[in-house]
Amino acid sequence: MHCRTRLPLALALLSLGALAVPAAAHPAASVVVDAKGNAYYSDLEKVWRVAPDGRKQVVVSGVHTHELSLDSAGNLYGEHLWYEGETTDKWGHYVWRLSPAGRVDRVYEAREGFRTDWSFVTDASGRMYWAEGGGGGAATKIRRKSVAAQIDTIATGAFGEVRWMAVAPAGTLFFTTFADDRHDLYRLTPAGKLSRLASDLAGRKLSDLVFSARHATFGVFVDRRGGAYVAVPAERVVKHVAADGTVTIAVRSRPPWSPTGGALSADGALWILEGGLPGATRLRRIAPGGAERVYD
Repeated sequence: MHCRTRLPLALALLSLGALAVPAAAHPAASVVVDAKGNAYYSDLEKVWRVAPDGRKQVVVSGVHTHELSLDSAGNLYGEHLWYEGETTDKWGHYVWRLSPAGRVDRVYEAREGFRTDWSFVTDASGRMYWAEGGGGGAATKIRRKSVAAQIDTIATGAFGEVRWMAVAPAGTLFFTTFADDRHDLYRLTPAGKLSRLASDLAGRKLSDLVFSARHATFGVFVDRRGGAYVAVPAERVVKHVAADGTVTIAVRSRPPWSPTGGALSADGALWILEGGLPGATRLRRIAPGGAERVYD
């Protein structure tokens, strides 16, 4: 889920509003909303909180995180990811935690490379989910880690590359895949039933001169009726995939903005994370009745 981009052409196209995804950085892909109605998102340099009254403030600074998660106690989790440069060509990271009282500490200290046994895709019981392998015709394993740190393989298949995941509170898992220039959405139930819920979610192909077509879809988040939402920056829309596989457009973004993730809060509002020109990130709240507020 990490990439390096070709900046000169990408920046030129962005100035014309031609790009669907910010090219200066792999954009953040998740929004989380806590039990009090606070919404959290990352701009890749810091993490913001939007309070129910609309006040916006930085709650964690100096962190490059693409995903966030909350546990049942209201602790917020993210990572700090960095690239050392072409001299060593090494990546490093650590995972941090923000308590409800505002204290930031580290779940674990800095490690070389990417996360391999920690995920921000967690269900209500605290179980973590991620994918291993895939691509080049190899099988992909869907893995789950219990609160007791037991790791199990809960599904295996030739999905291609698993891109983004989301899980419902009770453990139904949704994940997007990229294979043969096609983006599909799969659903895996707690009972182990695996199905492809929707196919070819990104209809417009993007030029590899700008960035790989594998980024045509981004963040996934669940609804309350057995379906999910998928951000499709390639088309500047968020698509809703119902439990029966019906695909509709739930939200549209206007150039130069494109959706990269979102959340459905307890009050029925859609929170949509958008990227625009390099370094620009904003959050939209769309109420059930359609009233909208933008936080930028």
